[in-house]
Amino acid sequence: MILALSLGLTACGNNANVNGGQPKKNSQVNQQENQQVFKQVNLQVNSHESKIFQTENKEQPTDKKAIRPFHVNIPEAELTELRNRIKATRWPEKEPVSDQSHGAQLATIQSLAKYWANDYDWRKIETKLNSLPQFITEIDGLDIHFIHVRSKHKNAMPIIVTHGWPGSIIEQLKIIDPLVNPTAHGGKESDAFDVVIPSIPGYGFSEKPSTVGWGPDHIARAWDVLMKRLGYKKYVAQGGDWGAVVTDLMGVQAPKGLLAIHTNMAGVIPPAVDAAIWSGAPMPSGLSAEEQKAFNQVRENKFGYSYIMGTRPQSLTGLVDSPIGLASIMIDHDWKSYALISRVFAGQKEGLTRDDILDNISLFWLTKTGVSSSRLYLENKFPFFAVKGVKIPVAVSVFPDELYEAPKSWAMKAYPKLIHYNKLPKGGHFAAWEQPKFLTTEIRTAFKSLRQG
Repeated sequence: MILALSLGLTACGNNANVNGGQPKKNSQVNQQENQQVFKQVNLQVNSHESKIFQTENKEQPTDKKAIRPFHVNIPEAELTELRNRIKATRWPEKEPVSDQSHGAQLATIQSLAKYWANDYDWRKIETKLNSLPQFITEIDGLDIHFIHVRSKHKNAMPIIVTHGWPGSIIEQLKIIDPLVNPTAHGGKESDAFDVVIPSIPGYGFSEKPSTVGWGPDHIARAWDVLMKRLGYKKYVAQGGDWGAVVTDLMGVQAPKGLLAIHTNMAGVIPPAVDAAIWSGAPMPSGLSAEEQKAFNQVRENKFGYSYIMGTRPQSLTGLVDSPIGLASIMIDHDWKSYALISRVFAGQKEGLTRDDILDNISLFWLTKTGVSSSRLYLENKFPFFAVKGVKIPVAVSVFPDELYEAPKSWAMKAYPKLIHYNKLPKGGHFAAWEQPKFLTTEIRTAFKSLRQG
C-alpha cells in the first residue's frame, strides 16, 4: 500500500513543495510499485528482511521523526528571474593571460551564460529528481532532505552516500540505478544496494542551520540517526570531498550497525606530512616517490576559495545575488576535475555535459545556498585529508585526477582495517558524476566480503 497526504507545505524556505505522510508498516514493495513510487514520489516501506541487512519496523514515529515525501516544484517566476539576472550581468574585462591561471576565463563564462539563459531547461532535472523517492525528516531540529531508493532484490545492502562542495545530490544520480538494479547494469542480484543520498545541511533542499555546530562530525552522527530511522540495523557508507570527511568521521565514531566505509578521497596523509603541507615547511625526509608526488599534489593545489569560506563565509553575499558570480566560483579551480568543467564550456567534449554542470549550479542558485553551503568550511575542525582514528573496515578508490593520489602505504597506516585499495585509470574529484561505471564497480567490490555470513 502507498500512503500519501498532501499538506501543501513549503520546504526549508526554498520554494519547493512538500507532501507530508507517514509509512504504513509491513507494506510489500515489488518492481511495479517501485516504478509507481518513482512517478508519484510517495512514501513506501519495503517489508522484505534480508538475513544480514534487515530493516526494523518500529512503532509509528512522532511528528519530529516523521518521514515526509518531498516533491520539487520551482515556480516559473524563479526561473524567469534567473534568466533575467544572467542577461543583466555586468562583465569584467578579459583576463590578460592565455590560460586559466587568473581564474575561469571570460570567454568560458560568457559561453556558459549564453547557454544558461537561452537553452538550458531546469525542468528536465526537476523531472528526474521527482522520478525518485525523495523525503524530508527532522534531525536535531533541522529538516534533512534525502533520496531513498530500495532495491527489488533480496539481501540488498543499505548504503548512505554523501556529496561534497561544490557538489550536491546531483553528483550521485548516475550511480543510483546501477547500485539498486545491478542486473540491468552488468552486475548480479547479490550486488544490490538500498541507496540513501542525503543533502548536507545548508545544501540543496536540506534546511540551512541557523546556529553554529553543524560541522562534519555532527553530520556524521545525523546520518546514523537517519539510517536507524529508516529501519536499517546494518549499513555501509560512502563519500567524496566533504562526503569523504563525513564518512571518515562516521568511521571514527563507529556507531553500532555501521559495517564499513568507502572513500574516493582518502584522508590518509600522516600528521607530520599534513602539518608540513599547510605550514609551508620543507617536505619531510624519507618519503617514497609516490608519497612525494602526493605531498606535492596537495601543496600545489590552490585552496584560496576555502580560506574565505573557512573564515568569512557571510561575506560571500554575491553568491546568492549573481548567478554568474556563483557559476564563476563553482567552476574556477586549478584541480583537473574542475578544469574539466570549464573545458566543457570552452567547446571540448568531456565526461560531463553542459546540462550536468548547470543542473548543479542551478540547484545552488534556486535554493539560495551559495553562502549556507560555504559555512561548512568554517564549521570544520578536522584535517581535510588526514582524519584519524578510523577503526572499522575501510575501502579506498584512487582516481588519477583527484586532488591527490593517496598512496597505499599511507592508506594502510591510516586505515588499520583496509579491505580494498585500487587505483583507477580514469576519473577525478567527481567520481560518481564523471565515471559512474568505475565508481559503481568499486563500491560493489569494496563491500562484497561483508555480504558473507
